Amino acid sequence: MANDATTAGATPRSEPERLRAIRLIAFASLIGTTIEWYDFILYTSLAGLIFNKLFFPANDAVVSLLLAYATFAVGFVTRPIGGAFFGHFGDRIGRKPLLVLTLSMMGVATFLIGLVPTYAAIGIAAPLAVIALRLIQGFAMGGEWGGAVLMAYEYAPPEQRGFYASFPQIGFALGLCLSTGAITLLSSALSNEQFMAWGWRCAFLVSIVLLGVGLFIRLTLVETPEFTRLRANYRVRKLPLLDVVRDDWRHILLGWLARMGEGAVFTIYSLYMLSYLTAIVGIPRTLVLGAVTAAGLVLVVTTPLAAAWSDRVGRRRLFALSSLVHGAAAFPLFWMLSSGSPALAAIAIVLAVGVLWAPIYGPEAAMLCELFATPVRYTGVSIVYQVGAIVFLAPLPILATLLVTWNGNQPWYLAGYVALACVVSAVAAGLMGQTRSRIADG
Repeated sequence: MANDATTAGATPRSEPERLRAIRLIAFASLIGTTIEWYDFILYTSLAGLIFNKLFFPANDAVVSLLLAYATFAVGFVTRPIGGAFFGHFGDRIGRKPLLVLTLSMMGVATFLIGLVPTYAAIGIAAPLAVIALRLIQGFAMGGEWGGAVLMAYEYAPPEQRGFYASFPQIGFALGLCLSTGAITLLSSALSNEQFMAWGWRCAFLVSIVLLGVGLFIRLTLVETPEFTRLRANYRVRKLPLLDVVRDDWRHILLGWLARMGEGAVFTIYSLYMLSYLTAIVGIPRTLVLGAVTAAGLVLVVTTPLAAAWSDRVGRRRLFALSSLVHGAAAFPLFWMLSSGSPALAAIAIVLAVGVLWAPIYGPEAAMLCELFATPVRYTGVSIVYQVGAIVFLAPLPILATLLVTWNGNQPWYLAGYVALACVVSAVAAGLMGQTRSRIADG
């Protein structure tokens, strides 16, 4: 398969050419998901810091916060629709053209969020505009991750598929660093009044530059060898969504459940903690953002290491055992977060996201790809990832806010949820059975 890898229309014959082709594909997948996650995390981070004050009536702080997080959840509504849409055409006409479209939609919607007037200026039209742009973001994001993962996975040598499929996952870590880093920089350089008035908009508007870079790189790519052979042999499915639901419904269900713990770790420790630690524990915003940025930097290194490890020991095994470890660590981590010590809270975030999450998140991409055959892989992976997100990730900031409130601003109900979610993920991965990997997989 690797000998079919191409770039700019040429087929690499030598080993150096083959390696350059694979690395270009991996980098293209990386930069696209970096932009995607920069956009996504930027919005989510500011939902509990800025948007609840600027885009919703501020009569009740808790209600405004819940409404801001509701717009976060709204973005997930169109993700399964986007996953089904882009998955269908990605399995019908190819991976590359859909990736160019998803990146364009995501980047433009993010840029426009930075231009939306506040509630004080235009009233109810402000949150409605934000919701509309979030729906566009969600629709585009529904097809982005699956396509980026498949480009890297289907070009990679079989014995290194875990490693190369993790490059879009590294994009999350870089997007996390860039988004929280941008907010930290603007928060430090500007007064609170300046940041609230216009500073936060700069972080959204600069995404147009990242979009241009991403499109330039993606337009240089060609289709994956696996899909090219599929199309040449007339094996493209007419209705891949119906085929994958009929033939692979068990893998879809287990994939959704596997996302429960993985998504809980990401959403709680890297996103919800921004509002919990600043509003309830009383830790300065810049310190929390700095800790999340540091966790992202660590994740840039630990994610590919964990994915390469999965190529040797098996993806399901590593995913399941690491999920159990993270579940067991939930209560100690939440004790550190709620202790009131900025140092302990920062260490907890770096451990939870940068270290313990990596062997869950790193192998996940290849593990999900291996659940589905090539003719329905884009559709299958997108449905698992995006429907899993709307079920288990979208409500989490709201659920976390309620659990902490019901627990008298203590985090123990929330810690219990994280522990339970990780156990569910471990069991689901264990029940997946033999995947379609061409090497030993647990």
